[in-house]
Amino acid sequence: QKNKNQTWLSEFILLGLSSDWGIQISLFVLMLAMYLVTVVGNGLMVLLIRLDIRLHTPMYFFLSVLSFVDLCYASSVVPQMLIHFISPSKSIPFHSCVLQLYISLALGGSEFFLLGAMAYDRYMAVCFPLHYTVLMHKGLYLGLATGCLMAGFMNSLMETIITFQLPLCHNVINHFVCETLAVLRLACVDISFNKVMVAISGFLVLVIPCSLVLFSYVHIVAAILRIRSTQGRRKAFGTCASHLTVVCMCFGTTIFTYLGPQSTSSEEEEKVVTLFYAVVAPMLNPLIYSLRNKEVMNALQKVLVKSLYSKK
Repeated sequence: QKNKNQTWLSEFILLGLSSDWGIQISLFVLMLAMYLVTVVGNGLMVLLIRLDIRLHTPMYFFLSVLSFVDLCYASSVVPQMLIHFISPSKSIPFHSCVLQLYISLALGGSEFFLLGAMAYDRYMAVCFPLHYTVLMHKGLYLGLATGCLMAGFMNSLMETIITFQLPLCHNVINHFVCETLAVLRLACVDISFNKVMVAISGFLVLVIPCSLVLFSYVHIVAAILRIRSTQGRRKAFGTCASHLTVVCMCFGTTIFTYLGPQSTSSEEEEKVVTLFYAVVAPMLNPLIYSLRNKEVMNALQKVLVKSLYSKK
């Protein structure tokens, strides 16, 4: 019986977003276009920051790490989803499901921690402008980025172990990706404890960086209000505008979904949230940072001009 169960659970079936073939083809085209924008946007952001020496600052270092994380996060989910849209088989091997859950959770958690670290960097830049380069030295911002990634991967390891140590009775997952709560619903035993542990894990991933963001922006706003000139205020706020937009988008979606009037999210809501973080957010982040940032746009123009002249 044990061998039979192990064979039966050698793979999972993902129900996806829709069973209608026409809708699946439409979603394939849409998601492919969004994924290509994500790859180009985030890849270009990492490349520009690496090539332009003027962008070799802590703020742009964090932005390059965020872009790399977004690119990897989308790549851990979207390619398999695209294949399932046009393939009659919606299966995913057991080990691939475990790996996908671990990687996507790790990168998603790392992104929240990175947003917190980026808020702290802006706090240092606005509140201590004269000492910023000394305070935010290379060892500190490298350590912060490493710590964010380690926190994300350690949290994901714990959550993945909690999820897959349970005996599973079914192999049909009502999702388009291997997601924690969707996999937990396949368990043969009571999962109340597991749900509490996953909730605590998610709460920590949300509340720690969110607290750092709130702390940073309370001091940033206070510092900006002390600036007498309107131009000085605009310049100070301009360095934070893109990051604040991304923070509101990411944290706002999570808080509205999980801490809103309905404390428990439905399976369809979980799909929408996963779709947002895996597809929409990684596509929008580089657009937000590039369109609102003159230095990034100047670096892009410089690279384009240089490539045109080299062709001539």
